[in-house]
Amino acid sequence: MTQQNRSSIRPAKGRLGVLTPGMGAVATTFFAGCEAVKQGLGLPIGSLTQMGTIRLGLRTEHRQPYIRDFAPLAKLNDLVFGGWDIFPENAYQSARKAGVLEKELVEKLKPQLEAITPMSAVFDPEYVKRINGPNVKTGATKVDLAEQLRADIRGFMKRNELDRCVMVWCASTESYIDPGPAHASLAAFEAAMRANDPTIAPSMIYAYAALMEGVPFANGAPNLTVDIAALQELAKKKKVPISGKDFKTGQTLVKTVIAPMLKARMLGLNGWFSTNILGNRDGEVLDDPGSFKSKEVSKLSVLDTILEPALYPQLYADFSHKVTINYYPPRGDNKEGWDNIDLFGWLGYPMQLKINFLCRDSILAAPIVLDLALFSDLASRAGMSGIQEWLSFYYKSPMAAPGLHPEHDLFIQQMKLKNNLRHLMGEEHITHLGTEYYES
Repeated sequence: MTQQNRSSIRPAKGRLGVLTPGMGAVATTFFAGCEAVKQGLGLPIGSLTQMGTIRLGLRTEHRQPYIRDFAPLAKLNDLVFGGWDIFPENAYQSARKAGVLEKELVEKLKPQLEAITPMSAVFDPEYVKRINGPNVKTGATKVDLAEQLRADIRGFMKRNELDRCVMVWCASTESYIDPGPAHASLAAFEAAMRANDPTIAPSMIYAYAALMEGVPFANGAPNLTVDIAALQELAKKKKVPISGKDFKTGQTLVKTVIAPMLKARMLGLNGWFSTNILGNRDGEVLDDPGSFKSKEVSKLSVLDTILEPALYPQLYADFSHKVTINYYPPRGDNKEGWDNIDLFGWLGYPMQLKINFLCRDSILAAPIVLDLALFSDLASRAGMSGIQEWLSFYYKSPMAAPGLHPEHDLFIQQMKLKNNLRHLMGEEHITHLGTEYYES
């Protein structure tokens, strides 16, 4: 792989719009968090772009700049927020209702949050069955709906005098669907939109509109969305980056750390039982079996890919993997994940590992939204298009090229991400071989 010439990356001039389909708990926590950081009311903890460093060259060189200083990323002060939602409340009202952030902090940010009002959403109750709202677009065909979204994007950019935009899906999980004929090519997809084909989901219409407008799209839910040939074809045709799917926040984040440890030490696995209780809007949506299946498939895909049972049948061929999600309203956004791991070691002797993760779903997701927005914008300015596998670090079900299995190991994902940044900036990749320190 040849090194990138950093001068070929367009500078991050002007203002960057960050558009979120969905303005619920995740999006408003992201909006409010960025505004709080701007005002010195908090730190962007959890954000690799803001808090992380990157090693360059040999360890003895002691070059470890912040990523935000190393790569030409957009600055927080240059971000402008907007989005769509089926409910008409502005971001201040939505943040108060979500109850993720303390009231005192939300009140301090009231002027900024009140200014973010949702555009009417593309919505289909067949894809999200547990919620409904009045702020919804109507159109004769799904092409009409896509054109309305494109007009929204153009209008948002003009009103806010933006240089460019990115779109990050922060809305609810849609019901599970498999790829079908309507998703096989761009021509088939556009014909299906004209025919109001029911297999064209709302998230796909958002993604289509974004790509047609040259706006990078990142999918934060387990929806099929851009994980279809038609929209990947469009992304390449329009030279726009795409990535997804499903933000890697609580329980799955833990799995992508613990499972590589088991495999690295050649410890066997008999079973992994995972259950969650969650009370926010996402929990309510996932109470529907169709939406839960989308999430279940996303969560279940992790272990097989990491452990590779075909290569290690004596250790991983027959393990049991169970995932449940329980909607429990009193818990609100404070999700709790329980994991029971039955493993075995030397001579087959059994052991157990139990994990109880009391996490805050939107607090973990908000910095992911920020990083994906900034990195997607960087990729666009660097001339990258199509699937951005180097952003797998942020997803439960990372996208990969057809025929290529995705990488789930968090540490391999981190190395891939940082080496991609080194490549973009013309720096040598880090292999961690280390022999150079001991050769005479």
